[in-house]
Amino acid sequence: MALTKQKKSDIVSEVADLLSASKLTVLASYPGTTVKAMQELRRQADESGTKVHVIKNRLVVKALEQNDLWKDIDKSVLKGQLLYAFNTLDEVAPAQALANFAKTNPTLEFVGALTKDGQFLSSDDVKALARLPSKDQLRGQLVGLIGAPLSGFVNVLAGNIRGVLTVLNARADAIK
Repeated sequence: MALTKQKKSDIVSEVADLLSASKLTVLASYPGTTVKAMQELRRQADESGTKVHVIKNRLVVKALEQNDLWKDIDKSVLKGQLLYAFNTLDEVAPAQALANFAKTNPTLEFVGALTKDGQFLSSDDVKALARLPSKDQLRGQLVGLIGAPLSGFVNVLAGNIRGVLTVLNARADAIK
């Protein structure tokens, strides 16, 4: 069933809102991917806060033209069956979600990505982003790095006390 002009206009404004709110929008080609696999992709991506949509490319082009940031982007890459992964919280989450899915479904291939500041990233750049740790993982590593010297210092101080207790316990056992 054909979309009405009003419905198309609504989709264009929704896509424009998603593009401007998303920190990274990943574009991927999915020919040959089954509906069941696409449903699984949406479920997996939703766990990281990523929303996956299949949108007609010409509607995406209209949404891109509404924002001055993306007017100069080469729109020739928007060909064929493309899906768009949006995430408003994390810059690498959409790339990671699609990369994880592509490991088991080789029909999914990266086309590129749009950043919040108006840049277009190539598929190789998106693959490199997918290998980076997420924000939460980086925060955990940072906390571990900051806490490591402090915990080491506490262990050194506790070692002296443990040594004294060990000597006292050995002495108490010897007396018995």
